[in-house]
Parts: sequence; structure tokens; C-alpha cells
Amino acid sequence: MATPVAPTVTWPDAARQAAFQAWLAPLVTPHQLLPDTLRPASADASFRRYLRIDSAAGGSLIVMDAPPDKEDCRPFVRVQRLMAEAGLHVPQVLAFHEAGGFMLLSDLGRQTLIELLDPARPHDAFAWYNQATDVLLDWQKASRPGVLPVYDEALLRRELALFPDWYLAKHRGVVLDDRQQATLASAFDAIVAHNLAAPSVFVHRDFMTRNLMAAPEQGGPLGVLDFQDAVYGPITYDIASLLRDAFISWEEEFVIDITVRYWEKARKAGLLGAGSASGWGDDFGEFYRSVEWMGLQRHLKVAGIFARLTLRDGKPKYLADAPRFLRYIRATANRYRQLGPLLKMLDQIEGTEPLTGFAYGRM
Repeated sequence: MATPVAPTVTWPDAARQAAFQAWLAPLVTPHQLLPDTLRPASADASFRRYLRIDSAAGGSLIVMDAPPDKEDCRPFVRVQRLMAEAGLHVPQVLAFHEAGGFMLLSDLGRQTLIELLDPARPHDAFAWYNQATDVLLDWQKASRPGVLPVYDEALLRRELALFPDWYLAKHRGVVLDDRQQATLASAFDAIVAHNLAAPSVFVHRDFMTRNLMAAPEQGGPLGVLDFQDAVYGPITYDIASLLRDAFISWEEEFVIDITVRYWEKARKAGLLGAGSASGWGDDFGEFYRSVEWMGLQRHLKVAGIFARLTLRDGKPKYLADAPRFLRYIRATANRYRQLGPLLKMLDQIEGTEPLTGFAYGRM
């Protein structure tokens, strides 16, 4: 039987291909690489991509191709070291050519956690999510200031601006009038104030099921990917990312169940400051509301990013998930009186019907 031919790896130009081949050549012998097996492994929302290459020793390795004029690999290396020190299962950096933007990594497998999940079967997902929150807590317990960039007000506002700039203006073609601009500004002020009140920890910043790898062996640890944008900021961010996912949604009963279990473990780890002014370590309701406000910031940001990926970067598949984010945004805005004007504005822009009925009433 003939050996299957690996999919062709295309290069933007001959110079980039030559630079890659020159970098790879001295790595072939020490890592027993088989260059003819090089093939695409996965795409990325950024300008980096990942390639898979087999080893004569068995198994495969991953090549990161990150053009240095578009991507800086140094944060990846820095965060990888922090996560490894915290005991997380992350790719090993086997070789790194900073000037060229090439990296050789260990391969954590082919199966992402999202591939094992079915929103109709939350019982089957329960153990996976509990394992994911344990991984998250290991990361957060290693937190210390002065190591990673701070998730401060300036960054929060830059991210929020993606929604009016890319989703509303460029994707929807909406020109906000003075009243709508005031509504958005008021909502953004409230979102930033809520989120800056959270205790600070290490934040992965895209902690979701597509970035968690299921171990090939039963019972192995979840692998963590796509961590190069990590910052030091609100503890509510990663749990909001995990349970209000860009690509899979759950009923709120399941979300609350996992969140409260995470909250209990975070309390015991001393991450929530029980007895502090926030009250989050003493009152799960307060913590859950804070997770919702953090999730709202993320959803607005991601809607803008998905529009930008489509319009600027030619990656339209992401925008197909924008309706999920609009549902998240509208559900949260419906729950809090302070966000009522934002909900009304979005209903006008999207042509959606006002929400009726809600789980906990307006707050």
C-alpha cells in the first residue's frame, strides 16, 4: 500500500521558505526529523501557523511559523516557562530562532477538548470542565505581579473599542448618533469599573476548549495551548472564557454548577480574598455577577475581533460565530438595569426583539 502524501505546505514567498529550510536543516539529525512529512497542523486567528513533522524516533513534533514582522514569539517562550513552572502540561520549546520566527515544539496531540463535548450531554462534559478548572487554578496559584503585562484600564478600553470600530462601523455599517455614542460610553465605563475591581492573577486570556488538548492516554492531563497573550489581571476573565465559549454554549444551570465549584476551590486557595471589600470570597452571587460583567467585556471584544478577522485578514469563518456572542451580550445586558440602554441600542441595530423573561430578574 502506498504511503499517503502529506498535504503541501505553501509559503508566502521563496525567501521565507529558504529561511525555514536553513533553520530546520541542523535540527533534522538531533531530533530525527523527517522533513518530507511536514504538513499543516492547525490554523490560527493570528498570523502564526502550526505545522506537524514526524520523527523517526516515533511520534511527531510541531513547528511554529510566525513571521517576525507580524508576530513576536518572545511572549510565547516567557509564558511557556511560567506555565511549565506552575505544573501545567504545555508544549516544550525544543528550538527557537527568534530572528526568523521559527520554533520547534513538542506535540500535545491532535484532539482538542471541544471535539469531545456535546452541548446536549452536559453530564458527559462535567468531569472535563472540572479538570479544566483545576488546570486554571494551578495557573492562577502561581500568580505574582511584575512578571506579565498588566490587564489595566487602557488595555480593557482598547479591547472594548474593537466592538464599535470593527463590528458596528465596518461590519454592520452603523454610524452611531450622539445618544448611541453616549450609551456605549456609559456601558463601557461601567464594564471597566466592574472588571478593575477584581483581584489580579495570571490570565491566559483565551482559556477555552479549543485551546485545551485532551491527552491521548486515558486520564492524562489537559494540555494548554495559545497562551502567548497572557497578562496579569482580573481573576474573572479565564473562567468567563471557559464557560462562555466562542465556539460552544451551555445552559446556565451547567455554567453555574461549574462556576460555583471553581469558586469554592479558588476560595480555599486564597485567590478571592475572603472577607475583603469585594465580598466575592464570601458571596458566590457577587462573584458570579462579576464573571458576567467580565464575560460581557470579552464578548464585545471578540465580536469586534471576529469582524476584523473577516474584513481585514480574510478569515470569514470566525464571523459565523458572532451571533453566539450577540446572544451572550444581550442576555447579560438584559439582567442588569444599568445595561438596559445598551440592550435597547443593540436591539435597534440588530433588528432583534427585546428579550422577555430572565432567570434572576434585573439587578
